[in-house]
Amino acid sequence: MKPFLLLATRSEDDAADEEYEAFARFAGLDASGLHRLRLEQGPLPDLDLDRYSGLITGGSVFNSSDPQDAKSPVQRRVEADLARLLDEVTARDFPFLGACYGVGTLGRHQGAVVDRRFGEPIGAVEVSLTDAGRDDPLLEGMPERFHAFVGHKEAVAKLPAHAVNLAGSATCPVQMFRVRSNLYATQFHPELDVPGLLTRISVYRHAGYFPEEDAEAVMDSVRGANVQAPPRILHNFVRRYAR
Repeated sequence: MKPFLLLATRSEDDAADEEYEAFARFAGLDASGLHRLRLEQGPLPDLDLDRYSGLITGGSVFNSSDPQDAKSPVQRRVEADLARLLDEVTARDFPFLGACYGVGTLGRHQGAVVDRRFGEPIGAVEVSLTDAGRDDPLLEGMPERFHAFVGHKEAVAKLPAHAVNLAGSATCPVQMFRVRSNLYATQFHPELDVPGLLTRISVYRHAGYFPEEDAEAVMDSVRGANVQAPPRILHNFVRRYAR
């Protein structure tokens, strides 16, 4: 089988390594089946997409909707690299799954309105499938309503006409969408379980998702969450696209 490739942007090793391990575990892949590039560490090299079964992007502290002059040089480079890659990915309809930061990345590339109107605090929300979502192969076996972990400052406020909304929540109308047949993005994190989320709350307690002094209370609020369904999306992605 050709490997999948995780395009990561987390500069904190604890969070970055936990993210990679979680994607691999829930997708059913080992180190030979899921390669990783940490884009925050250096420019994206030329990729031969024919070497891979599909691409995955994880979350990030980057916000694509921030003013350009407020972005660090690293963020601007990462966004330019991903935009160039998405030119080819979109043209080829190459399998792509972006989680959280992937919504802003793929959304902006495709002309979506991405802003801060529908940000959600860290925690579990109830996500509902749309009619299109019920029929989408990547959501096969998913309940029509399920809980998923979120925590984001920006979100898609309006999709372009050619994108298909697959799922939403009461506080964020676009929780998952598809472009063409094989490009997907989720606002929620299909790779997160409670231990993984606790790691991120600890690592990113200074990142402005909540008042720093509330970190322990935020951790307590998610410890009892029952989030089981979202990893199935990763399983379905690998099952559908492994070559």
